[in-house]
Amino acid sequence: MAQCFAAIQNFQMQNGSRLAAVDLGSNSFRLEIGYLDHGHIQRTEYIKETVRQGNGLDEQRNLTPDAMQRGWDCLARFGERLAGFEKNQVRAVATQTLREARNRDAFITEAVKILGFPIDVISGQEEARLIYQGVAHLLPQTHEKRLVVDIGGRSTEMILGQHYEAHAMESFRVGSVAWSMRYFPDHSFTAESFKLAEIAAQAVLDEALNTFRPEKWEIAYGSSGTIGAVGDVLEAAGWPAGKVSREGLDWLLDKLIKAERADRLRMEGMRDDRRFVIGGGLSVLRAVFDLLEIDEMLVAQGALRHGALYDLLDREDEQTDQRSNSVSRLASKFSVDHAQAHRVKQVVQQLFTQMMAGVPSNEESTRAHRKLVWAAELHEVGSVISHSDYHKHGAYILDNSDATGFTLPELHRLSLLVLGHRGKLRKLDVDFDDHLFLNQLLALRLAVVLCHARRDPDLAGIRLTCPQKGSWEMTCPSGWAKKFPQSAHLLQEETVAWQKTPLAFAFKEL
Repeated sequence: MAQCFAAIQNFQMQNGSRLAAVDLGSNSFRLEIGYLDHGHIQRTEYIKETVRQGNGLDEQRNLTPDAMQRGWDCLARFGERLAGFEKNQVRAVATQTLREARNRDAFITEAVKILGFPIDVISGQEEARLIYQGVAHLLPQTHEKRLVVDIGGRSTEMILGQHYEAHAMESFRVGSVAWSMRYFPDHSFTAESFKLAEIAAQAVLDEALNTFRPEKWEIAYGSSGTIGAVGDVLEAAGWPAGKVSREGLDWLLDKLIKAERADRLRMEGMRDDRRFVIGGGLSVLRAVFDLLEIDEMLVAQGALRHGALYDLLDREDEQTDQRSNSVSRLASKFSVDHAQAHRVKQVVQQLFTQMMAGVPSNEESTRAHRKLVWAAELHEVGSVISHSDYHKHGAYILDNSDATGFTLPELHRLSLLVLGHRGKLRKLDVDFDDHLFLNQLLALRLAVVLCHARRDPDLAGIRLTCPQKGSWEMTCPSGWAKKFPQSAHLLQEETVAWQKTPLAFAFKEL
C-alpha cells in the first residue's frame, strides 16, 4: 500500500502546473484554464459557448441529433485548445441534461473521443458540492454561514456551507431552459405567464424551505448562469455592482413584460443568447427570493468549473479525496463489519499488487488500486438488508447513493465490483476486454474467498500471477490445500466460474 501512495504522490500537481475544467451545462459549455500558484488556481483562459443542449431533449428524453452535434462541435474546439494537457490535468463534468438523457452514453462515447479526455456525468448532489467549492475558493475566508444558489439550464442547486465545507446540498429539477420552454414557449412575456412560472417553481422548490430556511444562513450568494446574467443587467442599469435585490428583480420583470417578446428585448449587459432563457431564469430566481425570504443576493465569482479544478487537486491526495470520506460514511451508515472489511482490504491489496507485478506503475493503475480498496471496504454494505443476496443489495445501494466526490460512472463501477465479488460472472454487464477492471474483480473475489472464515488467512507462499491478459494463475505451497480444505474447495469453484467466460483462472498446489 505504501508503494501505491508513493505513486499517488508522484502524480500530485506541482506549482505552476496547468489545469483545465470543462463544464457541459444544459445551456452553455464552458472551458476554464489556469495554473497552480501556491495552492490557488490562476485563470489564464476562459471560453464559453451557448450550446443549448437542454433544448434538445425530445419527448422520450433523448438528445436530438442536432443537439448532440452542437455539443460535439463545441467539444472539438475545446479539444484543440487542450492539446498537450495530460489526463490528470483536465476534469470534464456533465450535469442535468446528460443526467436525464436516455441516450447519453451515445453522446458521451463520441464526446470523449472528440475532447480527448474522460467526461464525468455527476449527480445533482455532487454538482452542488462542486459549485460550493468553486464559490468558496474565490471568496475571502470568513466565518460567515453561506447560502449558495446556482440556477442552471435544467436544475437549480442550493448549498449551505461555511469556509470550504458544504453542510447541506440539494439539486432541484427546475432551471432557466426548462422553465422558458414550458412557460414561455413562443418567447412572449406576459404578467400571467410569469405568475404561473413562479408558482410552479415554488412548488418544486418548496421542500427546500425545511433545509435552507433564513435562520440557517447569514449571506446569500448566487453563482453563474441566471444570477450572473441578472447581476450584469442590473449593474449596467445603475444598480449596485455585484448585487441582486428584490427591487432589482421587480424592475427587470417590468422591463421584460413591457418588451412583450424575447426577440424585442434590448438591454445593456444582456448577451443575445441569454434573451431566450431569461424569462424562465428570472421566474425561478424570484421564486427562490420569495421562498427563502431573500432581500439581497451577492453575485459570486466562483462556479462549478472552479470547483472541478480544485477537486482535481483534492483527488490526487488520499488525505483530501472526498470519496474516501464517503466510503467511510457509507460503511458506518450500513453497519459494515469493520474487521472483515479491513481483512478483505489487506488481502485484496496483496493480491492486486502481485497481479500487477511487472506492469509499469501509472496513474490509471494507481487509481484502480485505490478504488479496489473502496470496493473491499464496501463489499458487505448490503448485508444490513439481506445476508443471502447482500451483494445484489450492496450494488443497488451504491448505484443509488449520493456519495460525495463520486461521479455516476464511478459509483456504477464500484457497484459492479460489489455485485460481482461473489456468484456467477455472466450476470455482470461488463466489457470482458477491460482487463484492469477484471484484475480488480478477480482480486476482490479471491480475497473474499480467502477470508471466508472471517479470520486472517494464511497467505504464506500464495502467489497470484497474470501470464497474459485474460489469464491468471494462483499457486499455493505443498500441503496448503490439505491444511485449508474449504479454502482450496472454494478456489477450485472459482476456476469453474471463470470457465464460463472468455477468460481463464487456475488454482494449483506446488
